[in-house]
Amino acid sequence: MGRKAAEIIGFLMRNGVMANINQPVDFDTASMVCEEFGYEVESHRFEEEDLLMGEAGADYSEDPDAVLRAPVVTVMGHVDHGKTSLLDRIRKTNVAAGEAGGITQRIAGYQVPTSKGLITFLDTPGHAAFTAMRARGANVTDIVVLVVAADDGVMPQTREAIEHARAARVPLIVAVNKIDKPEANPDRVLQQLADMSILVEDWGGDVLSRRISAKTGDGVEDLLELIALQAEILELKANPSVPAVAKVVEGHVHKGR
Repeated sequence: MGRKAAEIIGFLMRNGVMANINQPVDFDTASMVCEEFGYEVESHRFEEEDLLMGEAGADYSEDPDAVLRAPVVTVMGHVDHGKTSLLDRIRKTNVAAGEAGGITQRIAGYQVPTSKGLITFLDTPGHAAFTAMRARGANVTDIVVLVVAADDGVMPQTREAIEHARAARVPLIVAVNKIDKPEANPDRVLQQLADMSILVEDWGGDVLSRRISAKTGDGVEDLLELIALQAEILELKANPSVPAVAKVVEGHVHKGR
């Protein structure tokens, strides 16, 4: 408004409002200040929940201007079961080798061109300390790829990832990893998942699955085909001509900025 803070605070104090320069005031008080200095105020009210969830979950299925969009795929599973190694294989990079103790400690996002089109991947931490990050990853995704090591089986964070996917009502694709290892027992993994009511197609269920090796690349292309198939079934669309809406899954504070 081109007014000094002291002038506005003085007006508030004269009207019985004890406020400092950093203190928020309600709409009626702000309106009173604006009117005093010759400004008109309009109130545009909204519910925070509607703002955060409504537009971000917009349904474009009937929008004539909507086009198919890349699926958002969150890779989840227990620590050291090969989630980042799988993404390294898909991206042809080596991120896992540079992580502290080989453990992902943040949510990492990648958009990867594949033979089936673009896929947006979110890599979530598998360590027990990162429950909240996994939950956020599940809540912003279209498809969850659950990575389970064939030599280790279903573990605590595997179960937790399944619960996050169920809570978010997101379709699950099972990737049984490390089938190249001599001690691999993928059938044991599928039995453990069946005990949790995750029944893969090979066992008469409706959950898509593939046996893969992130190390050798065996089965990875088949897994990408399953992701593309699931995305096609979901008919994921968006309208590129409307204002973008985003969700923040992780933030960092840079001191001094």
